[in-house]
Amino acid sequence: MNHFSIYLGLAGLWALLVAMFAVPSIVHIAHLKNLLDAPNGRTVHQSLTPRLGGVAVFAGFMSALTIFAPLTNGVKELLAGCIILFFVGLKDDLVTISVAKKFVGQLLATGVVMIMADVRVTSFQGILGIYILPVGVSYAFTFVMIVGVTNAINLIDGLDGLAGTIVLILTGTFGYYFYRYGGAAFSNYAFVAACLMGGMLGFLRYNFHKASVFMGDTGSLVCGFIVSILAIEFIELGGRTGQPFGNVAPAVTLGVLFVPLFDTLRVFILRMAAGHSPFSPDKNHVHHRIMAMGFSQISTVLLLGLLNIVVILFVINFYFLGNLPLIGILVVFSVLLSVFLGVYQSRAARRQVAASS
Repeated sequence: MNHFSIYLGLAGLWALLVAMFAVPSIVHIAHLKNLLDAPNGRTVHQSLTPRLGGVAVFAGFMSALTIFAPLTNGVKELLAGCIILFFVGLKDDLVTISVAKKFVGQLLATGVVMIMADVRVTSFQGILGIYILPVGVSYAFTFVMIVGVTNAINLIDGLDGLAGTIVLILTGTFGYYFYRYGGAAFSNYAFVAACLMGGMLGFLRYNFHKASVFMGDTGSLVCGFIVSILAIEFIELGGRTGQPFGNVAPAVTLGVLFVPLFDTLRVFILRMAAGHSPFSPDKNHVHHRIMAMGFSQISTVLLLGLLNIVVILFVINFYFLGNLPLIGILVVFSVLLSVFLGVYQSRAARRQVAASS
């Protein structure tokens, strides 16, 4: 075992231990100061629960990364962006802030990594015949991607352990390929992945059903931001080195991010079709629909985690098909899955009306 692997393991272990030992203190203080999330018509939990678990994830991630990883090749700027989003999320968890203010925080964090570290998608790698992107288009697309993925992770955080499980799967996938193929330019992102996974595992010890603490925006915004940067650098890894999937990295990335992106796009389309704001909360998320079929919280989390793993395995094993065929298959599968969920919802509603009449 080389020194890189040893430091990687130590970083993940440090993050896990810090997060695991921080959560009980956070829960105690949250109850003491009444910093609790109250149940409402949209939430699944039935009791007052602290929502500052993201503080523990952030503490584990930040301390492990600064101790064990060299802060080069964009990692320092990534940490700066995480700090911005940490305080934005913390304020939202404590006093609630508007969508506009959260967007400003995401804009600042994204600007730091794009402008100061030049972290951006530079090429579509042949999708629709497009290769190198003009600088303006590159910045615009990267901004949309970071904000989109960040909010996708934020929006899927609706069940005990769901967001944490999905983040583990996504981060583990990206981290493995940075570890294997990162080289001098991208290997630092293996540390980013290991530290986030360690912090998340320490948090999930207390978040899996029945949760004694929630991640909150403090955690989901930071985790979503980190995942988005890992996704961008994964695409760039393929474009610059030809490994592990060459110019098919964009389609593979979409497959890795399948569950959060599918859920977010689906609820946004449904909300706008109903004449509502895409950000107006409702119970149309995929996990709501699966639970309506009779699945428990644990089963729903495991089912969505398994779904994401199956899609990842599919795009990894069939990457030779190319970008457009893979993206086409993912789109068709998304439509069929959405139709299935919609049909089941309609039948369940009719049965409920018939039973009450």
